[in-house]
Amino acid sequence: MGILNNIMDKFKNAEFTVAPNKKLKTISADFKSAFGVSLVFYKGAQIADGDLTLAALNKKTSKDVKTSADGLKIKASMKVGDAEKLFDTNFGVTVQIKDESGKKLVPNGITIGQAARGEY
Repeated sequence: MGILNNIMDKFKNAEFTVAPNKKLKTISADFKSAFGVSLVFYKGAQIADGDLTLAALNKKTSKDVKTSADGLKIKASMKVGDAEKLFDTNFGVTVQIKDESGKKLVPNGITIGQAARGEY
């Protein structure tokens, strides 16, 4: 069943897009709806204010970020660690993917699809 799930992940939610003008809480809610796991944004070591947009959060960090970057696309077949790095590379923000309840970190070495199915 694992091989079939991995194949299905390649097609599931292929167009989940993140844009810098969206509020963090909206991106997190859309991510949870699409993948069934939580996406948490951080400013330093603290969880970021959900009412901020990615562009506004950028102004509060020291990293130089391309806030005009085209939307970031995330797939269920991507490794958790790779998806987290995309947020850092494209928007200069730290994110963590957590379980559905948002309490437990998901391992970086598994895919988002595996995390959604609780395969860790």
